[in-house]
Amino acid sequence: MSSEFDEVDAALNKRGFTRMVFDMQKIRDLVDVLGSPQRAYPAIHLTGTNGKTSTARMIDALLQAHGLHTGRYTSPHLATVRERISLDGEPLSEERFVATYNDVAPLAELIDARNPEPLTYFDMTTAMAYSAFADAPVDIAVVEVGLGGEEDATNVIEAGVCVLTPIGLDHTEWLGDTIEDIAWHKVGIIHHGATVVTALQTEEAMRPILERCADMGATLAREGSEFGVIERHQAVGGQLLSLQGLGGAYHEIFLPLFGAHQAQNAAIALAAVEAFLGAGPGKQLEADLVREGFARVDSPGRLERVRSAPTILLDGAHNPHGMAATVAALEEEFTFRHLVAVLSVLGDKDVTGLLELLEPVVARLVVTQNSSPRALPAVELGRLAIEVFGEDRVTVASDMPDAIEEAVVQAEEDASGELSGVGVLITGSVVTVADARKLLKR
Repeated sequence: MSSEFDEVDAALNKRGFTRMVFDMQKIRDLVDVLGSPQRAYPAIHLTGTNGKTSTARMIDALLQAHGLHTGRYTSPHLATVRERISLDGEPLSEERFVATYNDVAPLAELIDARNPEPLTYFDMTTAMAYSAFADAPVDIAVVEVGLGGEEDATNVIEAGVCVLTPIGLDHTEWLGDTIEDIAWHKVGIIHHGATVVTALQTEEAMRPILERCADMGATLAREGSEFGVIERHQAVGGQLLSLQGLGGAYHEIFLPLFGAHQAQNAAIALAAVEAFLGAGPGKQLEADLVREGFARVDSPGRLERVRSAPTILLDGAHNPHGMAATVAALEEEFTFRHLVAVLSVLGDKDVTGLLELLEPVVARLVVTQNSSPRALPAVELGRLAIEVFGEDRVTVASDMPDAIEEAVVQAEEDASGELSGVGVLITGSVVTVADARKLLKR
């Protein structure tokens, strides 16, 4: 790793990796002095509670299959901040990342000097992404909201196509205590004349979506009416799908990801790309290009297999909605006789909700503490886990290496030498997955 990149990484971190300040004026001022790079290309903007990154990666792959140069901005990252900003599916190189930072930083300092609070880490990476995309140049940007929507730094983009993945309860301390409150924040990414592609939502979430679309003169496409999953079958290394798109049905699509939730994400991604490319009733995309796009999708940290004998899976589920999808996929796609889970969560999550979903599918649980400053202490997580699992099924480990080692030992002991059908699941947070990935992914 270059020392220049290390310096830039450190300078970004100094802004407070987890510091939250919702102030649209500062990011607007920054992109203004940068020459409004976000206006240099069209965009697809995604929000929702779960599935945003996987769906963004699918949209990106489909657009590339259609010959377009893409920029993709997602968060958080697993190994390096460069993953957040990718061009044609590849993270920005260290050199390009440094050059982009050096373009943005002096202007960011001008904005900082005018305000009581400096721009955040996320403000900076957002401005860098928009600048890098304009410089490339890209044909289209695929942009994932950081948190919420209306007051999220990404929302200076005013995209022509907006995507809403399923909306549930998460980040309630910032977005409100009800699904309706949270949905109101998220629909703020819908601007005048946009096309909106939404997952199946609860009635509570649909009200704000319908009202905002009416106010903005936006066109709405809904999963279950205009598009959706026709059928899905398990396949080696993933699943085989038939999808109903806006322009018609697409069959024999291989998706190298597991779970009904990923099939749903695929249907949403297809509809978003159709909307962008102008497909609709009577006008389909070329089926072979759609198949090619989906076949190249990957989504690190989403039921990602990193070892075998015993099988070790990493999954970033961090709220009950996400964990329910993960558990359903585990039960359907993997025939584990015996599964040990390693769990570490952030302190602001519905921990009991996560534990209650894991309990029926996991034989034993090892709890630990990930590297986030917001991580729930292992001892406290252990206490909550014992209430759900019982004392004899819970082990507390002080750090991730010990937790993984303990889980593997437990899995192998209980397997009595027969390792088929034995697995370890490491889950609870994207930070948990990132920590484990550093140790396990060669």
